[in-house]
Order: sequence, then C-alpha cells, then structure tokens
Amino acid sequence: MTATLEPHQAPAGSPVLRHALTMQPDGRRVVIKLFVPGEDGQLVQNRASSLIERILQLDEDEIGRLLDEVLTRFAGRHHDLLGTFGHHFDLVHHRVPADVELSPNARMLIGAYFSHEFAIEAAALCNPSMVPHPDQTGLEPGRLRVAISLRQIGEGHISSIGFCSAVLGPGDHIQLEDRDGPLMVGERTGARHQRDLLAAGLAELEVDNELSATVLAALPESYSEEEFEDVLGHLPGELLARPTTGDTLAVLREITATDYAVAFPVTVPLHQRVLWPATPAESNGMEDARFVQVTEPDGRVSYSATYTAYDGRQIGGRMLQTRDLRHFEVTALRGPAARNKGMALFPRPVQGRHLALCRSDGETLGLSERDGSNRWQAAVPLLMPHRGWDLIQVGNCGSPVETDAGWLVLTHGVGPMRRYAIGAMLLDLDNPERVIADLPHGLLEPDEIEREGYVPNVVYSCGGLLHDGRFWLPYGASDVRIGFASIAMDRLLGAMAPVA
Repeated sequence: MTATLEPHQAPAGSPVLRHALTMQPDGRRVVIKLFVPGEDGQLVQNRASSLIERILQLDEDEIGRLLDEVLTRFAGRHHDLLGTFGHHFDLVHHRVPADVELSPNARMLIGAYFSHEFAIEAAALCNPSMVPHPDQTGLEPGRLRVAISLRQIGEGHISSIGFCSAVLGPGDHIQLEDRDGPLMVGERTGARHQRDLLAAGLAELEVDNELSATVLAALPESYSEEEFEDVLGHLPGELLARPTTGDTLAVLREITATDYAVAFPVTVPLHQRVLWPATPAESNGMEDARFVQVTEPDGRVSYSATYTAYDGRQIGGRMLQTRDLRHFEVTALRGPAARNKGMALFPRPVQGRHLALCRSDGETLGLSERDGSNRWQAAVPLLMPHRGWDLIQVGNCGSPVETDAGWLVLTHGVGPMRRYAIGAMLLDLDNPERVIADLPHGLLEPDEIEREGYVPNVVYSCGGLLHDGRFWLPYGASDVRIGFASIAMDRLLGAMAPVA
C-alpha cells in the first residue's frame, strides 16, 4: 500500500517539503457488484435465464458443495457476503420458473453466480482532498486526525470515491492509519429533494409548460420520492391528455432521480466505505471529489464536497453533504458555473454570499455566486493563463483555506507537453473577487519519479488544510499514486508577490 521516498525540497525558492510517504494502488481492495452475463458486452444479449436453467439442473449436494467453496474463497473479503448474494438473487428471481421451489442454498448460489468482484483502484489512485476527521479521540496535543478522500480508478476507467485517515503533527510528522479490511458500498436510503433544484433543472432543459408548472406549485420546498409520486398521481386529466405529457413526466422523473442518499452502518470504519456510482449520469465515474469542512448556521460542523459525474459522454457537477462522513446526500449542481469540472466551495458564506471557485470556460479560474434559486451564476474571472507553465489552462486545487492574510487558493496550471504544476494565490477575505497576492513560480512540480504513471507529468490535488502553522497538501502524481507535502505557512506567504 505504501512506499517511501527520501524527503526533498522543491526547486530553489519553493518552501514545500515532500514527505517520505506515498500511497500506491492496492488491487486487493475489492467490492461486490451485480454481474449479469451478456450485459457487459457491446452487443447486449442477456443470458440470465439460460444460466439459471443450468443452475437448477444441479442436485442439492452439488449446490451445497459449490456454495461452500465460494464462501471459503470469498467470505473474509467482504461484509455480509450471504446478504449480498441474497440481494442479487432478489434482483433476478423473476427468471426462476414460478413452479420451482428453491432451497436457501440454491438461492444463495444463484446470487453468487450473479455477483463479481471489482477492484476499485486496480488502475490508479489519485486526486485526494483532506479535511479534519470527525473523530479526534486518543490524540496527543499538537496532533490532528484527518480524513482523506481518494479517487479510485478500476476496470473500464470507472472512478469511485474512497477514504483513508492520517494523523498530522506535531511539526511536519504524518502517519497513515490502518487501511485494511473488507470494503462496503453505501446503501441507498430515502432522500429529501429540493424544489428549487427541480425548477433549476427544468429551466436548464427549457421545459416550461402547464404540467411542469403544476407539479412545481404542488410540491413542498423539500419533498420525498413518495410525495413526488403522489403529486404526479393526482395531476388533472386535462393536463395528462396533452401531447407533451409523456416527455415532461420523463424529464421530471429523471431530474428528481439525479438526487439520492446513501448511508453506511456505524460499525463500518471510514476507510472501508466506498461511494459508488448510483445513477446513470455517473455510471462511468465519480471524479475528483473536493471535500471541505463547513460550519452550519446552527453552529454544527458538517462536510460538503463537489465532484464530477461522468456517464461516458457527458459530465455534470454534483454536491455531497454529510455531517459524519457516514450518511451522504447527493444533489445536482445547477447554473452556468456548474457546467465544467473543478468547482470548489468556500467553507463559509462571505458577506452573506455563498461562493465557489470554478473553471466554467475550461481554462480560466473564476469565482461564482449561488443565487436564491440555488443556481451558480456565471463566474467572475480571477486568474487567466499568463505564464509559461500555465498557458493551456489554470484551475483550483480544492476549496479556499481561510488565513489571517486572506483566502489561500492552491492552483494548478498546465504547460508544454501537458505538464501540470501546482501554484498558489491569495484572495481578499471580504471581497474574494480581488486577488491580493500570488506565487510567481510553481510550488510543486512532478519530479523524476512522479512524472511516470498512468497520465504522465501531472501533479494534482483536490484540497488540503492548515494545521499548526503548516499547510498540508495531499496530491496525486501522474494519476497512479498519492504523495504528501507540507508547507510552513509563513514561508509560503513570504514567497508570494503582491498583485497591484
């Protein structure tokens, strides 16, 4: 899981320290997914019925023997293996002839045949973000436990979100905590949907007719899936008879289904939790989650994150919200600024404004504000490509970090040969549209080891944090491994040049 590198300083003038610690992809980290023979090919030909017919030809002794073999091979690798087999059997039980009575072992064996392991990070492990962990028990003074989100890439370049934890301090010490044990994918739970997000989604698709307006008027500000279907079930007959009704209902359901919730048992530790694609819009990946700790209006601490949903053709912005990193609410990001990768939320409102960094034009780092309709407005440019090492594009590396000197923003730039480097700038605390200082040179660049990998010549982070006078930065190296760097904040600020 880990390897060591000798810590070394970045090029002259840079205050960053690389730590003697890296995380490598671990092929042993697997989850169980539904497997339907024939549906994984380009020409879909479902073979479920013929497979079940062959299983039903086995006698009970053979069924028991095969099930025992499966349990011996796989039980220690997963939480509740039999429960998963039972769930997968339930998903295909309609293929079993109605007049056939199955034994419990036969049900479990059918479930096993419709299951497979997926190595979530077999291809790559990269693009982490770091926030304070909800559990700070058992630590000595000067130490901070942090939760680190991970972009895990497996077969088919499918990305999911995973976690690990580490302890920072005292000083420049860092220690990764245990990352072993079976993994679990979050279980879907009842979600609360927001009417303003439904309205924003309809506006983006330019759907505005009497049926959609009637549904919006009938829904409460926050509604469940049952309340939504109840409203649809009581629509006037005159509206249901209109020629656009079928398309409008499909759009309403599609937008509502975009938002969902998942939860994990309290007994499953953070490093064993996996956020797996749960809607068609993110079927090819949940990419580059940027977590940030926020303080709610009632004073309680929670976490928010933005990530990119990818379906193999199109991308879409999504937001995660959680109080405990155990129960997650997922909602779509709406508005002009949410139509590209890289959105990162400010940890608190600024002068009553809800703000985010974004790169909505694909190459310029900008600042967006969320309006009263939950839409992220067109961005105000903050940083444009203007130096040799960032002429292709610039963007952020996670959420801004509040300091006495201003909002610290770690940036990334792309230069010749698509080489990435990480930089930094400061925004005014009260007026973040104003850049007050920036780092005239790169802060972290790929070294001779980090430049090699799945996507060469890239260092990239989705966010770090400030602890005990140091800024801590986890980063992905060439989309294949994760490294850690820390920076004395006074040295970083001292290296920045004021912007007129």
